[in-house]
Amino acid sequence: MENLRISLVQGMTLWHDPAGNREYYGGLIAPLHGSTDVVILPETFTSGFSNEAIDRAETMDGPTVAWMREQAAALDAAVTGSVQLRTEQGVFNRMLWATPDGGLRHYDKRHLFRYAREHERYRAGRERLTVEWKGWRICPLVCYDLRFPVFARNRYDVERAGGLDYDLQIYVANWPAARAYAWKTLLRARAIENLCYVAGLNRVGRDGNGIDYAGDSAVIDFLGQAVSECTDAEVISTTTLLAAELAAHRERFPAMLDGDAFELRQER
Repeated sequence: MENLRISLVQGMTLWHDPAGNREYYGGLIAPLHGSTDVVILPETFTSGFSNEAIDRAETMDGPTVAWMREQAAALDAAVTGSVQLRTEQGVFNRMLWATPDGGLRHYDKRHLFRYAREHERYRAGRERLTVEWKGWRICPLVCYDLRFPVFARNRYDVERAGGLDYDLQIYVANWPAARAYAWKTLLRARAIENLCYVAGLNRVGRDGNGIDYAGDSAVIDFLGQAVSECTDAEVISTTTLLAAELAAHRERFPAMLDGDAFELRQER
């Protein structure tokens, strides 16, 4: 496993404007060609976090999925972020993972934000996803998932190469400024308890519901220390994750060997 470069794209998502957001974020990330391995876009980056956007939810054959694939190929990097996508089962807050070779995987947000009635409009996902990229195992998650550590737990299996489920957690979010302290604290908690790097990517600005977002995107290392932190401005922040330091920490402090064995039981 070699070092991994990840880019947090902390932008000001336009309200209910998918075409405008594709153009906006496309312009922000275009200079990243050749300088990064993973490009991270916010939660619902084509619309903002809106229950009303469900009426214009795209399908997997729609323009945003095609755009994600195009961006991955153009940048020669994996590109990830979430959008509202309609399937036969309903509309999901779906985090896409597109790679330069045309590959596409997805994770459907498991924990829907009851406080904003997201659970009344969207379908909850069931399965956690782990993707492999550049020798790293990566677990992509969405916003409110950050508050549920059991679902995100990094489990140890002696028969698995590297032992643990993943090396990096990614959270994409529309996390309001009013709860910024929780955002900062929980990112650090997830990194410490899971012996991994954590990347949290939030948006900035004010949305169409009048909610303010302070950004505070960050990359946190396995000790809970910030490798990089953003303020409340539009910014692209690229950070290199150090594979040798992660491996050395796990060898020096093998807390995963004392973890509890368990399985997640899905709701019926």
